[in-house]
Amino acid sequence: MDDKTLAQKIVAGVGGKENILSLEHCATRLRFKLKQRVKADAEVLKQTDGIMMVVESGGQFQVVIGNNVSDIYKVVQQEIGLDNETSISNESAANGSTDVVEKDNIFNRFIDIVSGIFTPILGVMAASGILKGLLSLCIACGWLSQDSGTYKLWFAASDALFYFFPIVLGYTAGKKFGGNPFITMAIGGALIHPLVIEAFQQSTLLDAARTDFLGIPITFINYSASVIPIIFAAWVSCLLEKKLQSILHSSIKNLITPLICLMITVPLTFLVIGPIATWVSQMLAEGFLAIYNFAPILAGAFMGAVWQVAVIFGLHWGIIPVSINNLAVLGQDALVPLLLPAVMGQVGATLGVLLATKETKMRLLSGSAVTAGIFGITEPAVYGVTLPLRRPFIFGCIGGSIGGAIVGYSLTLVYSFGLVNVFTFTQIIPETGIDFSVWGAIIGTFIAFAFSTILTYFFGLPKVPVSQSAEVTTSELHIDCQTPDNNTVLSPMSGVAISLNDVPDETFASGLLGQGAAIVPAIGEVRAPFDCEVSSLFKTKHAIGLLGTQGIEVLIHVGIDTVKLNGEYFTAHVKEGDEVKAGDLLVTFDRNSIIEAGYDLTTPIIITNSDEYPDLHIIPQTHSIHAGQPLLSVAKQHTEQ
Repeated sequence: MDDKTLAQKIVAGVGGKENILSLEHCATRLRFKLKQRVKADAEVLKQTDGIMMVVESGGQFQVVIGNNVSDIYKVVQQEIGLDNETSISNESAANGSTDVVEKDNIFNRFIDIVSGIFTPILGVMAASGILKGLLSLCIACGWLSQDSGTYKLWFAASDALFYFFPIVLGYTAGKKFGGNPFITMAIGGALIHPLVIEAFQQSTLLDAARTDFLGIPITFINYSASVIPIIFAAWVSCLLEKKLQSILHSSIKNLITPLICLMITVPLTFLVIGPIATWVSQMLAEGFLAIYNFAPILAGAFMGAVWQVAVIFGLHWGIIPVSINNLAVLGQDALVPLLLPAVMGQVGATLGVLLATKETKMRLLSGSAVTAGIFGITEPAVYGVTLPLRRPFIFGCIGGSIGGAIVGYSLTLVYSFGLVNVFTFTQIIPETGIDFSVWGAIIGTFIAFAFSTILTYFFGLPKVPVSQSAEVTTSELHIDCQTPDNNTVLSPMSGVAISLNDVPDETFASGLLGQGAAIVPAIGEVRAPFDCEVSSLFKTKHAIGLLGTQGIEVLIHVGIDTVKLNGEYFTAHVKEGDEVKAGDLLVTFDRNSIIEAGYDLTTPIIITNSDEYPDLHIIPQTHSIHAGQPLLSVAKQHTEQ
């Protein structure tokens, strides 16, 4: 599917352009803020080729794309009529939109604000942190001297973003709060202006003269690399700006509004906002440090276990600012090293799948996911490989917990911010050189990686008894169709019956589409499981819907992702509206060709109206099953004797 078609499907899936309040993207996700969630169709998007997963968290409707998210983001912008980063919410307000916007709770609003402020600069933050780490490695190994011109230029490149953080965050915070980002960027610039830095340095001298603003004494603080003060200052400035825009005449507001915002907000920041926000920053950093020092092993085990779960739901944005604040206030952070085993645990689990699976498609998917995971992008691994298979994801979390405990015991620190990836090892090297804390991080991460790889390789994949299905030869594949009663669904194909929980597709395995069972077919035939009407037949012929005379609705979906074959290798022997008897041939397919094309033929048989049949049981006591034998027993309610 080309980018334009995918973008159109995404816009339609979120309820259309008119339902979009704002759009952002991070390393792998499109992050929508919607007016009305009910207009979005997450299930349709989940089944769209090119979309890994849809997550609703932090007040955002998140569409997980993968590493090419920036390309899709640009095309989606074009589809909704934006060629820049203008907020759609502002545009709607200008047009007098009266659509009702669903309210978020405080936590969701916090997550949305934090992600909106830091997402645009996440890439350059990671690059700056990696460059700092590589310079530390060069110094530790004696490859560079701090007095050399090479070191100074590269250090300037790595440190510039963090030194001028108030200016950069002033811009992104201004955009997020709906104000003029250049006003808030100017406020950030005032915080680190040379005159202010000089006044701060002089204020540290005992004989320094007092400085005041209109008679009010000023407490100068070094705001370079600070985070929280400029965010609060930007929020205040944007509130003031919106108020002024509503009361000033249009002929003067474009000039007077920025003037008043600067004249009021900058002094207010130095006198009130800055000192209070700085105190909050210090309390946050010291509070985290106190908790960490109380039980570093427990902290490591906990973060190693839950970090990837937090990433799935987008909740990690509530944790990332803690790390950034620690670096700004303390110059070091103990949180990021604890996350290394969590990331590499999922990479190891994905490698275990790569080594264990025989399916061509899964090998390609897991291979690319391992590469992306090494560099800190775990969404392809989690959404595409470990989470659908369940056990690999659990093994990755357990490995992360074990490794995190070891890293916590080692009291490892990181000295620059960046995505948690293989380069993080260079960012944990202190100025004194490689020590026990560095080796502790390496050992803990390796154990997490090895543990999850080994357990996934031996126990991570569903144990489908292939030997049994291979023993069912063509001569044995007779149609032993029994007369069904009103509570029985016969097997539509011959092969190996497995639990729906073991289907390697989250949508089916989770029961979102209904309860049922699955079969790994040994022959390419689908037969009617009862007397029924063909209620739907997909144009790709890979799936068929049936309505039984007793009211049971069944979906038979041949294979996983076989919709991508566009009907190739499938032949339908019925059409919509046909009435068939139990055992009648419905669809045939070329089993070997589909397998060679890299597709999993596990076939879910779903009772789509299973909410009407709470009493549902799988009948087979053994894995092997023939078409026409009882597969499911369903009942609308238990019959009391």
